[in-house]
Amino acid sequence: MAILVKICGINTVEAADAAVRAGADFGGLVFHPRSPRHLTFEAARALSGRLRGRLRLVALVADADDALIGAAIEAVRPDFLQLHGGESPARAAALKSRFQVAVIKAVPVADGGDLAAARAFEPVADMLLFDARAPDGAARPGGHGAPFDWQLLRGRTFTRPWFLAGGLTPVNVARAVAGADASAVDVSSGVESAPGVKNPDLIAAFVSAARGSVEAPT
Repeated sequence: MAILVKICGINTVEAADAAVRAGADFGGLVFHPRSPRHLTFEAARALSGRLRGRLRLVALVADADDALIGAAIEAVRPDFLQLHGGESPARAAALKSRFQVAVIKAVPVADGGDLAAARAFEPVADMLLFDARAPDGAARPGGHGAPFDWQLLRGRTFTRPWFLAGGLTPVNVARAVAGADASAVDVSSGVESAPGVKNPDLIAAFVSAARGSVEAPT
């Protein structure tokens, strides 16, 4: 089965078109003011309209209140709401029920013990996403370009499908997929030429490398 690919932090028409052209399966739109990929609702509405029907839309929030989440969902009409903060299982369940949207829950990972947190989300999340734990004092929970030990996931089973994220690039994604035995990957900073600036060539290279159709560039 082909690896599923999510390009997160899409914030321009060029990035949106590049993700579609490369054959990405998911496109992430970020609503987090401290992120260089943060979108206004107006910009998100335009981008989601361009992407709808071409890939699955994901609205990403982190510890956001209901008002922000509601506005993001109204603007994007996403297929998934990605919770990338410290949201509890109860909070995830409440948001899923209130907004009637499928949920991706990000789980920060530094060591094997962190994977236990995923179990509590399996009854309520539709998908999981394993990302590297943010450095101490970081202003945002993701998009730092830092990996974790991918092999921590190898051989583990979950009742929900999951993404591998954290420090993935066109150069290392094939190795990461093999190391974690992953079936889906998520990238943001790894396809950027500067923070928040998506590079169409890197997007294309990442999707191809993830699926093993070409040798990754060095």
